[in-house]
Amino acid sequence: QVQLVESGGGSVQVDGSLRLSCVASGHRIGSYCMAWVRQAPGKEREGVAAIDSDGDTSYADSVKGRFTISRDHATSTLYLQLNSLKSEDTATYYCTNAPPGPPGLATHYELRSQGTQVTVSS
Repeated sequence: QVQLVESGGGSVQVDGSLRLSCVASGHRIGSYCMAWVRQAPGKEREGVAAIDSDGDTSYADSVKGRFTISRDHATSTLYLQLNSLKSEDTATYYCTNAPPGPPGLATHYELRSQGTQVTVSS
């Protein structure tokens, strides 16, 4: 059974940084396309970053140049480095399997993990 557990969220000020982690068990994280999506209260779910089995990455325009997705095959961990954070980045962030393509496609997948909260304040 696949289990995804996110961590690394927190409260930071505008322009701060965080590194989110997602540990996958029962799942070879390098064999699948993976993505980070976020959900803020009252807003639509947004796919922010994706990485395919070849290591190619793609990003939502809203985070391009600020966020970086990566993975560690050895530990089966997916990462999301968040830099230059803005107040509008405040959301719960989830990792999920994704189809090949832009991260927005991952928003259609059922989220099966707890997520990690990111709060950005000025």
